[in-house]
Amino acid sequence: MAYQLHYWPTIQGRGEFVRLALEAAGADYVDVARQPPAEGGGEAKLMQRLRDAHNPRPSFAPPFLVDGEVVVGQTAAILLYLGPRLGLGGVGEADQVWTHQLQLTIADAVVEAHDTHHPLSNALYYEDQREAALQRAKDFREKRIPKFLGWFE
Repeated sequence: MAYQLHYWPTIQGRGEFVRLALEAAGADYVDVARQPPAEGGGEAKLMQRLRDAHNPRPSFAPPFLVDGEVVVGQTAAILLYLGPRLGLGGVGEADQVWTHQLQLTIADAVVEAHDTHHPLSNALYYEDQREAALQRAKDFREKRIPKFLGWFE
């Protein structure tokens, strides 16, 4: 049975990391919201599954992965789940935890990059916080990016 990835069809955000892992492994998966509604997909199908009252372990928001009876939400948890199954994580517990740590550090960098456009509130448009965004972006370019890249180096 194919994995079912549930993520917004037009956003390259947190779900893109899951798509990349599935593609890199050549995994059999369905990107549900990108499938036509006539084939059982679409954004409405994603929302139906997200709001499923019978799911004992619901996801807070997309992305989430369905593997049979298992539903896993949050990018880091999905990748932690998929890594050993797809042969993408390290061998043994120490390497698997290290791979997970790398992914969490990448997630931290992504959040900081996102926040350069929304430094005051993600509910506000960029145009409404442009001055603060310019300051935040400058700090991110000058201090945070070098710190993250230096650590990964």
